[in-house]
Amino acid sequence: MADLFDEKAADWDAGDMKQKLSKGIGSAILKSIHLSEAMHVMDFGAGTGLISSHLASKVKRITAVDISPAMLEQLAAKPELKGKVETVCQDIIKQPLGRQFDLIVSAMAMHHVLDTTLMLQRFAEHLEAGGQIALADLDEEDGTFHPADIEGVYHAGFNQMELQGILAKAGFVDIAFQIVITVFKDDKPYPVFLVTATKA
Repeated sequence: MADLFDEKAADWDAGDMKQKLSKGIGSAILKSIHLSEAMHVMDFGAGTGLISSHLASKVKRITAVDISPAMLEQLAAKPELKGKVETVCQDIIKQPLGRQFDLIVSAMAMHHVLDTTLMLQRFAEHLEAGGQIALADLDEEDGTFHPADIEGVYHAGFNQMELQGILAKAGFVDIAFQIVITVFKDDKPYPVFLVTATKA
Protein backbone atom coordinates (compact mmCIF):
# COMPACT_ATOMS: atom_id res chain seq x y z
CA MET A 1 0.00 0.00 0.00
CA ALA A 2 1.35 3.43 -0.95
CA ASP A 3 2.07 5.80 1.92
CA LEU A 4 -0.27 8.70 1.13
CA PHE A 5 1.48 10.85 3.74
CA ASP A 6 5.07 10.13 2.67
CA GLU A 7 5.73 13.56 1.18
CA LYS A 8 3.70 15.43 3.82
CA ALA A 9 5.19 13.90 6.96
CA ALA A 10 8.35 16.01 7.32
CA ASP A 11 6.43 19.33 7.39
CA TRP A 12 3.23 18.04 8.95
CA ASP A 13 3.64 19.70 12.35
CA ALA A 14 4.42 23.09 10.80
CA GLY A 15 0.85 23.61 9.60
CA ASP A 16 -1.02 26.23 11.60
CA MET A 17 -4.32 24.33 11.36
CA LYS A 18 -2.65 21.10 12.56
CA GLN A 19 -1.33 22.91 15.62
CA LYS A 20 -4.73 24.47 16.39
CA LEU A 21 -6.48 21.13 15.99
CA SER A 22 -4.03 19.22 18.16
CA LYS A 23 -4.14 21.87 20.89
CA GLY A 24 -7.94 22.03 20.89
CA ILE A 25 -8.45 18.28 20.76
CA GLY A 26 -5.62 17.48 23.16
CA SER A 27 -6.94 19.96 25.73
CA ALA A 28 -10.46 18.58 25.40
CA ILE A 29 -9.27 15.00 25.97
CA LEU A 30 -7.37 16.07 29.10
CA LYS A 31 -10.52 17.75 30.44
CA SER A 32 -12.89 14.91 29.52
CA ILE A 33 -10.91 11.80 30.48
CA HIS A 34 -9.39 11.02 33.86
CA LEU A 35 -5.88 9.92 32.96
CA SER A 36 -3.70 7.92 35.32
CA GLU A 37 -0.09 6.77 35.39
CA ALA A 38 -1.30 3.16 35.14
CA MET A 39 -3.01 3.58 31.77
CA HIS A 40 -1.99 2.01 28.47
CA VAL A 41 -3.36 4.15 25.65
CA MET A 42 -3.76 3.49 21.93
CA ASP A 43 -3.43 6.54 19.70
CA PHE A 44 -5.23 5.48 16.52
CA GLY A 45 -4.06 7.24 13.37
CA ALA A 46 -1.35 8.74 15.53
CA GLY A 47 0.46 10.48 12.71
CA THR A 48 3.43 12.49 13.98
CA GLY A 49 2.29 12.20 17.59
CA LEU A 50 0.62 15.58 18.06
CA ILE A 51 -2.04 14.07 20.36
CA SER A 52 0.34 11.59 22.02
CA SER A 53 2.48 14.56 23.03
CA HIS A 54 -0.42 15.95 25.09
CA LEU A 55 -0.95 12.67 26.95
CA ALA A 56 2.46 10.98 27.28
CA SER A 57 3.50 12.51 30.61
CA LYS A 58 0.20 11.55 32.25
CA VAL A 59 -0.07 7.84 31.35
CA LYS A 60 2.07 4.72 31.63
CA ARG A 61 2.59 4.17 27.92
CA ILE A 62 1.12 4.84 24.51
CA THR A 63 0.94 2.56 21.49
CA ALA A 64 0.86 4.82 18.44
CA VAL A 65 -0.86 3.07 15.54
CA ASP A 66 -0.78 4.33 11.96
CA ILE A 67 -0.45 2.94 8.44
CA SER A 68 2.04 5.63 7.38
CA PRO A 69 5.67 4.69 8.06
CA ALA A 70 6.77 8.26 7.27
CA MET A 71 4.45 9.80 9.88
CA LEU A 72 5.47 7.30 12.56
CA GLU A 73 9.12 8.01 11.78
CA GLN A 74 8.51 11.67 12.66
CA LEU A 75 6.77 10.62 15.89
CA ALA A 76 9.59 8.30 16.93
CA ALA A 77 12.14 11.09 16.51
CA LYS A 78 10.46 13.35 19.10
CA PRO A 79 12.55 13.40 22.31
CA GLU A 80 9.52 13.95 24.57
CA LEU A 81 7.98 10.67 23.39
CA LYS A 82 11.07 8.45 23.64
CA GLY A 83 10.65 5.60 26.09
CA LYS A 84 6.93 6.32 26.45
CA VAL A 85 5.50 5.66 23.00
CA GLU A 86 5.74 2.48 20.94
CA THR A 87 4.98 2.81 17.23
CA VAL A 88 3.04 0.15 15.32
CA CYS A 89 2.66 0.47 11.54
CA GLN A 90 -0.37 -1.73 10.96
CA ASP A 91 -3.96 -1.59 9.74
CA ILE A 92 -5.68 -2.79 12.92
CA ILE A 93 -9.06 -2.88 11.13
CA LYS A 94 -7.79 -5.78 8.99
CA GLN A 95 -5.19 -7.11 11.43
CA PRO A 96 -6.03 -6.49 15.12
CA LEU A 97 -3.18 -6.22 17.61
CA GLY A 98 -4.43 -8.98 19.91
CA ARG A 99 -4.07 -6.85 23.04
CA GLN A 100 -6.28 -4.50 25.00
CA PHE A 101 -6.01 -0.94 26.20
CA ASP A 102 -7.50 1.30 28.87
CA LEU A 103 -8.16 4.15 26.44
CA ILE A 104 -8.23 4.69 22.69
CA VAL A 105 -7.80 8.22 21.39
CA SER A 106 -7.96 9.45 17.83
CA ALA A 107 -7.80 12.85 16.18
CA MET A 108 -8.92 13.50 12.61
CA ALA A 109 -8.24 9.93 11.51
CA MET A 110 -11.69 8.33 11.37
CA HIS A 111 -12.62 9.94 8.05
CA HIS A 112 -9.71 8.01 6.52
CA VAL A 113 -11.35 4.66 7.39
CA LEU A 114 -13.95 3.37 4.92
CA ASP A 115 -15.98 1.13 7.26
CA THR A 116 -16.90 3.12 10.37
CA THR A 117 -18.95 0.28 11.86
CA LEU A 118 -16.09 -2.20 11.65
CA MET A 119 -13.63 0.38 12.96
CA LEU A 120 -15.69 0.99 16.10
CA GLN A 121 -16.14 -2.76 16.60
CA ARG A 122 -12.35 -3.10 16.45
CA PHE A 123 -11.99 -0.32 19.02
CA ALA A 124 -14.32 -2.21 21.37
CA GLU A 125 -12.31 -5.40 20.85
CA HIS A 126 -9.09 -3.55 21.70
CA LEU A 127 -10.48 -2.18 24.98
CA GLU A 128 -10.56 -3.65 28.45
CA ALA A 129 -14.03 -3.83 30.04
CA GLY A 130 -14.72 -0.31 31.28
CA GLY A 131 -12.14 1.09 28.87
CA GLN A 132 -12.85 4.40 27.19
CA ILE A 133 -12.63 6.11 23.84
CA ALA A 134 -12.03 9.77 23.04
CA LEU A 135 -12.40 10.29 19.30
CA ALA A 136 -12.26 13.61 17.48
CA ASP A 137 -13.21 14.31 13.89
CA LEU A 138 -15.11 16.69 11.65
CA ASP A 139 -18.78 17.28 12.26
CA GLU A 140 -20.86 16.46 9.18
CA GLU A 141 -19.85 18.85 6.39
CA ASP A 142 -20.54 19.41 2.70
CA GLY A 143 -17.38 17.78 1.39
CA THR A 144 -15.40 21.00 0.93
CA PHE A 145 -12.95 20.52 3.83
CA HIS A 146 -10.72 18.31 1.68
CA PRO A 147 -9.89 18.82 -2.00
CA ALA A 148 -12.29 16.92 -4.26
CA ASP A 149 -9.60 14.68 -5.78
CA ILE A 150 -7.82 13.73 -2.54
CA GLU A 151 -7.06 10.05 -1.94
CA GLY A 152 -7.93 8.20 1.25
CA VAL A 153 -10.79 10.38 2.51
CA TYR A 154 -14.03 8.42 2.77
CA HIS A 155 -16.33 10.64 4.86
CA ALA A 156 -17.34 14.29 4.77
CA GLY A 157 -17.39 14.44 8.53
CA PHE A 158 -19.83 12.48 10.66
CA ASN A 159 -23.45 12.89 11.68
CA GLN A 160 -23.44 12.74 15.48
CA MET A 161 -26.75 10.89 15.81
CA GLU A 162 -25.69 8.23 13.30
CA LEU A 163 -22.31 7.83 14.98
CA GLN A 164 -23.96 7.52 18.39
CA GLY A 165 -26.10 4.67 17.06
CA ILE A 166 -23.06 2.83 15.67
CA LEU A 167 -21.21 3.28 18.96
CA ALA A 168 -24.17 1.91 20.94
CA LYS A 169 -24.35 -1.16 18.67
CA ALA A 170 -20.62 -1.71 19.21
CA GLY A 171 -21.24 -1.94 22.95
CA PHE A 172 -20.44 1.58 24.15
CA VAL A 173 -22.36 3.44 26.85
CA ASP A 174 -22.19 6.94 28.36
CA ILE A 175 -21.75 8.37 24.86
CA ALA A 176 -21.23 12.13 24.92
CA PHE A 177 -20.43 14.60 22.16
CA GLN A 178 -19.00 18.09 22.40
CA ILE A 179 -17.71 20.56 19.82
CA VAL A 180 -14.16 21.28 20.92
CA ILE A 181 -12.83 23.54 18.18
CA THR A 182 -13.97 25.15 14.96
CA VAL A 183 -11.41 25.56 12.20
CA PHE A 184 -11.77 27.83 9.19
CA LYS A 185 -10.82 27.27 5.57
CA ASP A 186 -11.52 30.13 3.15
CA ASP A 187 -13.52 31.78 5.96
CA LYS A 188 -15.82 28.76 6.14
CA PRO A 189 -16.32 27.17 9.58
CA TYR A 190 -15.76 23.45 10.15
CA PRO A 191 -16.68 22.30 13.68
CA VAL A 192 -14.72 19.41 15.17
CA PHE A 193 -16.35 17.16 17.79
CA LEU A 194 -14.96 14.96 20.51
CA VAL A 195 -17.00 11.88 21.39
CA THR A 196 -16.27 10.03 24.61
CA ALA A 197 -17.77 6.70 25.61
CA THR A 198 -17.14 3.65 27.80
CA LYS A 199 -17.07 -0.02 26.84
CA ALA A 200 -19.88 -1.69 28.74
